[in-house]
Amino acid sequence: MTPSVGLGLFLASLLFSVPANATPVLVVDAASRQVLYQEEAGVPWYPASTTKLMTALVVFEALRSGDVTLNTPVMMTRNATKQAFLESGLTFGRTMTLEDALFAALTASANDVAVALAEAVASDEASFVQRMNTAAARLGMTATHFSSPNGLFDKTTVSTARDLAILGLEVDRLFPEYRRFFQASAVTIDGKPIKSNNALLTRFSGTIGMKTGFLCASGRNYVGLATRNGKRVMVVLLGATTERERNERAAQYLTQAFDGRLPAAGPVDAVQNRPDVAPQDMRVRLCTDQSAAYEASRDALYPMGLPGHETYLRDTLPEAVHAIRTWPDDNAVDVPVPRQRPS
Repeated sequence: MTPSVGLGLFLASLLFSVPANATPVLVVDAASRQVLYQEEAGVPWYPASTTKLMTALVVFEALRSGDVTLNTPVMMTRNATKQAFLESGLTFGRTMTLEDALFAALTASANDVAVALAEAVASDEASFVQRMNTAAARLGMTATHFSSPNGLFDKTTVSTARDLAILGLEVDRLFPEYRRFFQASAVTIDGKPIKSNNALLTRFSGTIGMKTGFLCASGRNYVGLATRNGKRVMVVLLGATTERERNERAAQYLTQAFDGRLPAAGPVDAVQNRPDVAPQDMRVRLCTDQSAAYEASRDALYPMGLPGHETYLRDTLPEAVHAIRTWPDDNAVDVPVPRQRPS
């Protein structure tokens, strides 16, 4: 390799590399679709449960086309009950309306219900996921691929702050009649309370959704909308370390946008995605014995809300709780998987 070629590769690596601790941010004026602020908005990331925004969009499309109704029964299948991180407490055969299933998937972020919902709308989960990816392509989400309706970890499930902002904006624009599904701050499932992880719903006035997400690999993600004085602003924040950091930073960006401190810098669709960059895996930093040191470094970088520091979550708003009732499906048949014959 000649010295000039080596220098060129080194400069290219500087140009196209992403700082190891960079986490994507994107703030967009929802009306004009103008970017107000961004950091690494085109860098691929694991979306975690913000994936459920696309699940919601596909379900909303099925509602609008008449394929299903809000009263369509959604039954917990064996496939649904196999999902990880089950907070719903639902067992095989328990059934709810599609309306309640949307609240369970979006407010409680129930991974099992998201799969049951997909199976109720499409012929099976795989067919529903195909619809998700078709919709992503149609919306111009050029760096996004989904492998499930719930966003549980899979190396092929990726998105970017740019793509998630476009998704959130389109869900809000196309389906204003379903905005209520993002505004509940808690649900009860057969009396069991489950709170939303979106603290802005009860701490930042004007918040109207939309979805949080967390995996060890992704950190804490946020796709949110808020409105004040006729202005509507979208914030996408990926890779936050703690819920405090995620909530405070989202509220800070919204406050700055509403105060007019973030100037427009071009349309969100013009943000360039970065297919040359692999998504970061945050597991070592967030879910190992190294996490305390990393969290301390992030607390120093983003101290908002810590003792002695300013908070952007200044409001106290009433909770909006949606009650979900389930019933047993008497026709549910649980066919056991055959055991392999002993050799």
